[in-house]
Amino acid sequence: MATKRDYYEVLGVPKTASTEDIKKAYRKLAKECHPDLHPNDKDAEARFKELNEANEVLSDPDKRARYDQFGMDGPQNPFGAGGAGFDFSGFGGMGGMGDILDQLFGGGMGGAAGARRNAPRAGEDIQFELKISLEEAAKGCEKSFEFMRDEVCEVCHGTGAKPGTQPKTCPTCKGTGQVRMQGGFMMISRPCTTCGGTGKIVTDKCEKCGGTGTKRLRRTAKLNIPAGIDNGNPLVLRGQGGLGANGGPSGDLIVFISVRPHKLFKRNGTTLLLDMPISFTQAALGADIDVPTLDGTVKYHIPEGTQSETEFRIRGQGLPRVGSSLKGDLLVHVKVEVPKRMTDKQKELLRQFDAISTGREYEGSKTFLDKVKSIFN
Repeated sequence: MATKRDYYEVLGVPKTASTEDIKKAYRKLAKECHPDLHPNDKDAEARFKELNEANEVLSDPDKRARYDQFGMDGPQNPFGAGGAGFDFSGFGGMGGMGDILDQLFGGGMGGAAGARRNAPRAGEDIQFELKISLEEAAKGCEKSFEFMRDEVCEVCHGTGAKPGTQPKTCPTCKGTGQVRMQGGFMMISRPCTTCGGTGKIVTDKCEKCGGTGTKRLRRTAKLNIPAGIDNGNPLVLRGQGGLGANGGPSGDLIVFISVRPHKLFKRNGTTLLLDMPISFTQAALGADIDVPTLDGTVKYHIPEGTQSETEFRIRGQGLPRVGSSLKGDLLVHVKVEVPKRMTDKQKELLRQFDAISTGREYEGSKTFLDKVKSIFN
Protein backbone atom coordinates (compact mmCIF):
# COMPACT_ATOMS: atom_id res chain seq x y z
CA MET A 1 0.00 0.00 0.00
CA ALA A 2 1.35 3.42 -0.94
CA THR A 3 2.32 5.71 1.93
CA LYS A 4 0.02 8.70 2.32
CA ARG A 5 1.54 12.16 2.05
CA ASP A 6 1.48 14.58 4.92
CA TYR A 7 -1.78 16.54 4.87
CA TYR A 8 0.00 19.90 5.10
CA GLU A 9 2.13 18.88 2.12
CA VAL A 10 -0.98 17.85 0.19
CA LEU A 11 -2.52 21.30 0.60
CA GLY A 12 0.81 23.13 0.24
CA VAL A 13 0.49 25.04 3.51
CA PRO A 14 2.79 25.29 6.55
CA LYS A 15 1.82 23.71 9.87
CA THR A 16 1.24 27.21 11.24
CA ALA A 17 -1.40 27.95 8.58
CA SER A 18 -4.71 29.40 9.81
CA THR A 19 -8.04 27.70 9.17
CA GLU A 20 -8.86 30.32 6.56
CA ASP A 21 -5.52 29.72 4.77
CA ILE A 22 -6.30 25.99 4.68
CA LYS A 23 -9.73 26.62 3.18
CA LYS A 24 -8.32 28.95 0.53
CA ALA A 25 -5.61 26.45 -0.43
CA TYR A 26 -8.13 23.63 -0.66
CA ARG A 27 -10.55 25.55 -2.83
CA LYS A 28 -7.82 26.63 -5.22
CA LEU A 29 -6.37 23.13 -5.64
CA ALA A 30 -9.77 21.43 -5.77
CA LYS A 31 -10.78 23.62 -8.71
CA GLU A 32 -7.66 22.64 -10.61
CA CYS A 33 -8.17 18.87 -10.37
CA HIS A 34 -11.94 18.49 -10.06
CA PRO A 35 -12.94 15.25 -11.84
CA ASP A 36 -15.74 17.01 -13.69
CA LEU A 37 -13.12 19.14 -15.40
CA HIS A 38 -10.94 16.09 -16.10
CA PRO A 39 -13.32 13.28 -17.11
CA ASN A 40 -11.83 9.77 -17.12
CA ASP A 41 -8.61 11.10 -15.57
CA LYS A 42 -7.81 8.69 -12.73
CA ASP A 43 -4.91 10.83 -11.51
CA ALA A 44 -7.14 13.89 -11.14
CA GLU A 45 -9.76 11.80 -9.33
CA ALA A 46 -7.15 10.44 -6.93
CA ARG A 47 -5.71 13.89 -6.34
CA PHE A 48 -9.21 15.26 -5.61
CA LYS A 49 -9.80 12.50 -3.06
CA GLU A 50 -6.46 13.24 -1.45
CA LEU A 51 -7.25 16.96 -1.17
CA ASN A 52 -10.65 16.31 0.38
CA GLU A 53 -9.16 13.90 2.90
CA ALA A 54 -6.52 16.43 3.95
CA ASN A 55 -9.07 19.26 4.14
CA GLU A 56 -11.54 17.13 6.13
CA VAL A 57 -8.92 16.69 8.84
CA LEU A 58 -7.07 20.02 8.87
CA SER A 59 -10.18 22.23 8.68
CA ASP A 60 -11.57 20.60 11.85
CA PRO A 61 -9.78 21.94 15.00
CA ASP A 62 -10.19 18.70 16.98
CA LYS A 63 -9.12 16.40 14.15
CA ARG A 64 -6.22 18.71 13.30
CA ALA A 65 -5.02 18.70 16.92
CA ARG A 66 -5.07 14.89 17.05
CA TYR A 67 -3.31 14.73 13.66
CA ASP A 68 -0.61 17.12 14.85
CA GLN A 69 -0.14 14.98 17.96
CA PHE A 70 -0.37 11.42 16.60
CA GLY A 71 0.32 11.80 12.88
CA MET A 72 -1.24 9.81 10.04
CA ASP A 73 -1.74 6.61 12.07
CA GLY A 74 -3.42 8.24 15.04
CA PRO A 75 -6.98 7.52 16.20
CA GLN A 76 -8.27 10.59 14.41
CA ASN A 77 -8.00 9.08 10.92
CA PRO A 78 -11.55 8.24 9.81
CA PHE A 79 -10.51 6.83 6.46
CA GLY A 80 -9.10 3.46 7.46
CA ALA A 81 -6.52 1.58 5.46
CA GLY A 82 -8.15 2.28 2.12
CA GLY A 83 -8.73 6.00 2.71
CA ALA A 84 -12.36 5.74 1.54
CA GLY A 85 -15.61 6.93 2.95
CA PHE A 86 -14.83 10.66 3.39
CA ASP A 87 -17.53 13.33 3.62
CA PHE A 88 -17.44 17.02 2.72
CA SER A 89 -18.58 18.57 5.99
CA GLY A 90 -15.23 20.32 6.41
CA PHE A 91 -15.64 22.47 3.30
CA GLY A 92 -16.38 25.88 4.77
CA GLY A 93 -18.94 24.45 7.17
CA MET A 94 -21.29 23.60 4.28
CA GLY A 95 -23.18 20.35 3.94
CA GLY A 96 -24.16 18.63 0.72
CA MET A 97 -22.49 18.18 -2.62
CA GLY A 98 -24.45 21.03 -4.24
CA ASP A 99 -23.09 23.54 -1.72
CA ILE A 100 -19.54 22.27 -2.19
CA LEU A 101 -19.73 22.72 -5.94
CA ASP A 102 -21.41 26.08 -5.35
CA GLN A 103 -18.32 27.31 -3.47
CA LEU A 104 -15.85 25.74 -5.88
CA PHE A 105 -17.42 27.00 -9.11
CA GLY A 106 -19.17 30.20 -8.07
CA GLY A 107 -22.72 28.90 -7.97
CA GLY A 108 -22.85 27.43 -11.47
CA MET A 109 -23.26 23.72 -10.61
CA GLY A 110 -24.99 22.74 -7.40
CA GLY A 111 -28.63 22.30 -6.45
CA ALA A 112 -28.47 25.40 -4.27
CA ALA A 113 -27.42 27.39 -7.32
CA GLY A 114 -30.37 26.01 -9.23
CA ALA A 115 -32.71 27.15 -6.50
CA ARG A 116 -31.23 30.63 -6.58
CA ARG A 117 -31.60 30.72 -10.35
CA ASN A 118 -35.38 30.81 -9.99
CA ALA A 119 -35.39 33.15 -7.00
CA PRO A 120 -36.48 36.78 -7.47
CA ARG A 121 -33.65 38.90 -8.87
CA ALA A 122 -33.39 42.66 -9.23
CA GLY A 123 -33.06 44.02 -12.76
CA GLU A 124 -29.86 45.48 -14.10
CA ASP A 125 -29.12 49.18 -13.79
CA ILE A 126 -29.20 51.25 -16.98
CA GLN A 127 -26.54 53.92 -17.44
CA PHE A 128 -27.26 57.05 -19.46
CA GLU A 129 -25.15 60.11 -20.28
CA LEU A 130 -27.02 63.43 -20.26
CA LYS A 131 -25.33 66.52 -21.69
CA ILE A 132 -26.20 69.94 -20.29
CA SER A 133 -24.86 73.49 -20.67
CA LEU A 134 -22.69 75.26 -18.11
CA GLU A 135 -25.55 77.68 -17.45
CA GLU A 136 -27.87 74.75 -16.68
CA ALA A 137 -25.26 73.23 -14.38
CA ALA A 138 -24.86 76.55 -12.56
CA LYS A 139 -28.55 77.28 -12.01
CA GLY A 140 -30.10 73.81 -11.99
CA CYS A 141 -32.89 72.75 -14.31
CA GLU A 142 -35.41 70.07 -15.21
CA LYS A 143 -34.52 67.96 -18.24
CA SER A 144 -36.50 65.43 -20.24
CA PHE A 145 -34.69 62.75 -22.21
CA GLU A 146 -35.39 59.50 -24.02
CA PHE A 147 -33.78 56.14 -23.29
CA MET A 148 -34.31 52.47 -24.18
CA ARG A 149 -35.31 49.73 -21.75
CA ASP A 150 -36.94 46.29 -21.75
CA GLU A 151 -40.53 46.07 -20.55
CA VAL A 152 -43.02 43.24 -20.12
CA CYS A 153 -44.71 42.36 -23.40
CA GLU A 154 -48.24 43.76 -23.31
CA VAL A 155 -49.57 40.87 -25.46
CA CYS A 156 -48.33 37.82 -23.53
CA HIS A 157 -47.82 39.63 -20.21
CA GLY A 158 -44.32 38.24 -19.88
CA THR A 159 -45.02 34.55 -20.44
CA GLY A 160 -43.55 34.52 -23.94
CA ALA A 161 -46.44 32.31 -25.06
CA LYS A 162 -48.99 33.08 -27.75
CA PRO A 163 -52.28 34.41 -26.33
CA GLY A 164 -54.55 31.48 -25.47
CA THR A 165 -51.60 29.16 -24.76
CA GLN A 166 -49.37 28.59 -21.77
CA PRO A 167 -45.72 27.57 -21.34
CA LYS A 168 -45.34 23.82 -20.85
CA THR A 169 -43.39 21.88 -18.29
CA CYS A 170 -39.95 21.05 -19.61
CA PRO A 171 -39.83 17.32 -20.53
CA THR A 172 -36.09 17.11 -19.85
CA CYS A 173 -36.00 18.31 -16.24
CA LYS A 174 -39.69 17.72 -15.44
CA GLY A 175 -40.08 21.32 -14.37
CA THR A 176 -37.25 21.39 -11.82
CA GLY A 177 -34.91 23.46 -13.98
CA GLN A 178 -32.07 21.07 -13.06
CA VAL A 179 -30.67 17.87 -14.52
CA ARG A 180 -28.50 15.40 -12.62
CA MET A 181 -25.33 14.17 -14.31
CA GLN A 182 -22.55 11.77 -13.47
CA GLY A 183 -19.29 13.71 -13.08
CA GLY A 184 -16.36 11.42 -12.41
CA PHE A 185 -17.13 9.57 -9.19
CA MET A 186 -19.96 11.86 -8.07
CA MET A 187 -23.44 12.95 -9.09
CA ILE A 188 -23.91 16.65 -9.75
CA SER A 189 -26.79 18.93 -10.75
CA ARG A 190 -26.71 21.48 -13.54
CA PRO A 191 -29.20 23.95 -15.02
CA CYS A 192 -31.29 22.29 -17.69
CA THR A 193 -30.12 23.37 -21.14
CA THR A 194 -33.50 22.67 -22.71
CA CYS A 195 -35.39 25.27 -20.68
CA GLY A 196 -32.45 27.38 -19.49
CA GLY A 197 -33.15 26.45 -15.88
CA THR A 198 -36.70 27.87 -15.82
CA GLY A 199 -38.51 24.53 -15.85
CA LYS A 200 -40.79 25.78 -18.65
CA ILE A 201 -40.62 25.81 -22.44
CA VAL A 202 -42.67 27.86 -24.90
CA THR A 203 -43.87 25.94 -27.93
CA ASP A 204 -46.26 28.57 -29.35
CA LYS A 205 -44.29 31.81 -29.10
CA CYS A 206 -45.86 35.22 -28.82
CA GLU A 207 -45.58 36.96 -32.18
CA LYS A 208 -45.12 40.36 -30.56
CA CYS A 209 -42.01 39.53 -28.50
CA GLY A 210 -40.80 36.35 -30.21
CA GLY A 211 -41.18 34.32 -27.03
CA THR A 212 -38.90 36.45 -24.86
CA GLY A 213 -41.73 37.94 -22.81
CA THR A 214 -40.21 41.41 -23.13
CA LYS A 215 -40.06 44.25 -25.65
CA ARG A 216 -37.39 46.94 -25.97
CA LEU A 217 -39.14 50.29 -25.90
CA ARG A 218 -38.22 53.96 -25.96
CA ARG A 219 -39.26 55.80 -22.83
CA THR A 220 -39.08 59.43 -21.64
CA ALA A 221 -37.78 60.36 -18.21
CA LYS A 222 -37.72 63.68 -16.37
CA LEU A 223 -34.85 64.61 -14.11
CA ASN A 224 -34.37 67.50 -11.70
CA ILE A 225 -30.73 68.59 -11.93
CA PRO A 226 -29.47 70.47 -8.87
CA ALA A 227 -27.53 73.71 -9.19
CA GLY A 228 -23.77 73.24 -9.04
CA ILE A 229 -23.64 69.72 -10.49
CA ASP A 230 -20.34 68.82 -12.15
CA ASN A 231 -19.07 66.49 -14.86
CA GLY A 232 -19.50 62.80 -14.06
CA ASN A 233 -21.84 63.30 -11.10
CA PRO A 234 -24.47 60.50 -11.15
CA LEU A 235 -28.17 61.03 -10.50
CA VAL A 236 -30.35 57.98 -9.83
CA LEU A 237 -33.95 57.38 -10.88
CA ARG A 238 -35.07 54.43 -8.78
CA GLY A 239 -36.93 51.58 -10.45
CA GLN A 240 -36.58 52.89 -14.00
CA GLY A 241 -33.86 50.45 -15.04
CA GLY A 242 -33.96 46.89 -16.36
CA LEU A 243 -36.75 44.43 -15.56
CA GLY A 244 -36.37 42.19 -12.54
CA ALA A 245 -36.54 38.41 -12.94
CA ASN A 246 -38.99 36.04 -11.23
CA GLY A 247 -40.89 38.90 -9.62
CA GLY A 248 -37.78 40.82 -8.54
CA PRO A 249 -37.72 44.63 -8.53
CA SER A 250 -36.60 46.68 -11.53
CA GLY A 251 -33.11 48.14 -11.58
CA ASP A 252 -32.29 51.82 -11.49
CA LEU A 253 -31.64 54.38 -14.21
CA ILE A 254 -28.28 56.00 -13.43
CA VAL A 255 -27.77 59.29 -15.26
CA PHE A 256 -24.23 60.62 -15.56
CA ILE A 257 -24.07 64.36 -16.17
CA SER A 258 -21.77 65.70 -18.88
CA VAL A 259 -21.33 69.49 -18.94
CA ARG A 260 -20.61 70.80 -22.43
CA PRO A 261 -17.56 73.09 -22.91
CA HIS A 262 -18.39 76.81 -22.79
CA LYS A 263 -17.28 79.39 -25.36
CA LEU A 264 -15.98 81.81 -22.72
CA PHE A 265 -15.59 80.12 -19.36
CA LYS A 266 -13.64 77.21 -17.97
CA ARG A 267 -14.53 75.57 -14.70
CA ASN A 268 -12.55 74.41 -11.69
CA GLY A 269 -15.01 73.15 -9.11
CA THR A 270 -17.04 76.17 -8.03
CA THR A 271 -14.58 78.64 -9.60
CA LEU A 272 -15.06 80.06 -13.09
CA LEU A 273 -12.03 81.05 -15.19
CA LEU A 274 -12.15 83.75 -17.88
CA ASP A 275 -9.44 84.93 -20.27
CA MET A 276 -10.25 88.53 -21.25
CA PRO A 277 -8.33 90.82 -23.63
CA ILE A 278 -7.93 94.52 -22.76
CA SER A 279 -6.39 97.33 -24.76
CA PHE A 280 -2.99 98.93 -24.18
CA THR A 281 -4.75 102.16 -23.22
CA GLN A 282 -7.04 100.45 -20.72
CA ALA A 283 -4.10 98.71 -19.11
CA ALA A 284 -1.97 101.87 -18.95
CA LEU A 285 -4.60 104.36 -17.80
CA GLY A 286 -7.00 102.06 -15.95
CA ALA A 287 -10.62 101.60 -16.94
CA ASP A 288 -14.06 100.41 -15.92
CA ILE A 289 -14.73 97.34 -18.05
CA ASP A 290 -17.77 95.12 -18.59
CA VAL A 291 -16.91 91.58 -17.47
CA PRO A 292 -19.21 88.79 -18.71
CA THR A 293 -20.63 86.33 -16.15
CA LEU A 294 -23.19 83.53 -16.33
CA ASP A 295 -25.82 86.06 -15.17
CA GLY A 296 -24.94 88.89 -17.55
CA THR A 297 -22.18 91.53 -17.30
CA VAL A 298 -20.76 93.27 -14.24
CA LYS A 299 -18.66 96.43 -14.00
CA TYR A 300 -15.11 96.01 -12.78
CA HIS A 301 -12.40 98.65 -12.40
CA ILE A 302 -8.95 97.81 -13.71
CA PRO A 303 -6.27 99.96 -12.05
CA GLU A 304 -3.80 101.95 -14.16
CA GLY A 305 -0.58 100.18 -14.96
CA THR A 306 -2.21 96.75 -15.15
CA GLN A 307 0.21 94.26 -16.67
CA SER A 308 -0.67 91.50 -19.10
CA GLU A 309 -1.41 88.11 -17.45
CA THR A 310 -2.71 89.81 -14.28
CA GLU A 311 -5.55 87.95 -12.57
CA PHE A 312 -8.49 89.60 -10.82
CA ARG A 313 -10.99 87.87 -8.54
CA ILE A 314 -14.68 88.79 -8.63
CA ARG A 315 -16.39 87.33 -5.59
CA GLY A 316 -19.62 85.35 -5.85
CA GLN A 317 -19.70 85.09 -9.65
CA GLY A 318 -18.76 81.41 -9.83
CA LEU A 319 -20.90 78.31 -9.31
CA PRO A 320 -22.57 77.00 -6.13
CA ARG A 321 -21.86 73.69 -4.47
CA VAL A 322 -24.68 71.18 -4.77
CA GLY A 323 -27.10 71.83 -1.93
CA SER A 324 -25.66 75.25 -1.07
CA SER A 325 -26.61 78.79 -2.06
CA LEU A 326 -23.04 80.09 -1.63
CA LYS A 327 -21.19 80.63 -4.90
CA GLY A 328 -17.54 80.44 -5.82
CA ASP A 329 -15.60 83.22 -7.56
CA LEU A 330 -14.81 84.33 -11.09
CA LEU A 331 -11.11 84.66 -11.89
CA VAL A 332 -10.50 87.12 -14.73
CA HIS A 333 -7.15 86.66 -16.44
CA VAL A 334 -6.45 89.80 -18.48
CA LYS A 335 -4.21 89.88 -21.53
CA VAL A 336 -3.00 93.23 -22.86
CA GLU A 337 -3.56 93.25 -26.59
CA VAL A 338 -1.05 95.11 -28.73
CA PRO A 339 -2.67 96.67 -31.81
CA LYS A 340 -1.60 95.10 -35.10
CA ARG A 341 -2.88 97.85 -37.42
CA MET A 342 -2.51 101.60 -36.64
CA THR A 343 -2.93 104.80 -38.58
CA ASP A 344 0.01 107.11 -39.21
CA LYS A 345 -1.32 109.53 -36.63
CA GLN A 346 -1.52 106.81 -33.98
CA LYS A 347 2.02 105.76 -34.73
CA GLU A 348 3.26 109.32 -34.49
CA LEU A 349 1.58 109.82 -31.11
CA LEU A 350 3.21 106.66 -29.80
CA ARG A 351 6.62 107.89 -31.02
CA GLN A 352 6.06 111.16 -29.18
CA PHE A 353 5.13 109.24 -26.04
CA ASP A 354 8.24 107.14 -26.33
CA ALA A 355 10.42 110.20 -26.92
CA ILE A 356 9.34 111.88 -23.69
CA SER A 357 9.49 108.65 -21.64
CA THR A 358 12.09 108.61 -18.88
CA GLY A 359 12.23 104.84 -18.46
CA ARG A 360 10.67 104.94 -15.01
CA GLU A 361 7.32 104.13 -16.60
CA TYR A 362 8.44 100.58 -17.30
CA GLU A 363 9.32 98.77 -14.08
CA GLY A 364 10.04 95.49 -15.81
CA SER A 365 12.40 97.04 -18.34
CA LYS A 366 14.19 99.05 -15.64
CA THR A 367 14.74 95.91 -13.55
CA PHE A 368 15.93 94.00 -16.60
CA LEU A 369 18.42 96.76 -17.59
CA ASP A 370 19.76 96.89 -14.03
CA LYS A 371 20.42 93.15 -14.19
CA VAL A 372 22.21 93.51 -17.53
CA LYS A 373 24.42 96.31 -16.18
CA SER A 374 25.33 94.21 -13.13
CA ILE A 375 26.53 91.41 -15.41
CA PHE A 376 28.76 93.49 -17.72
CA ASN A 377 30.06 96.03 -15.22
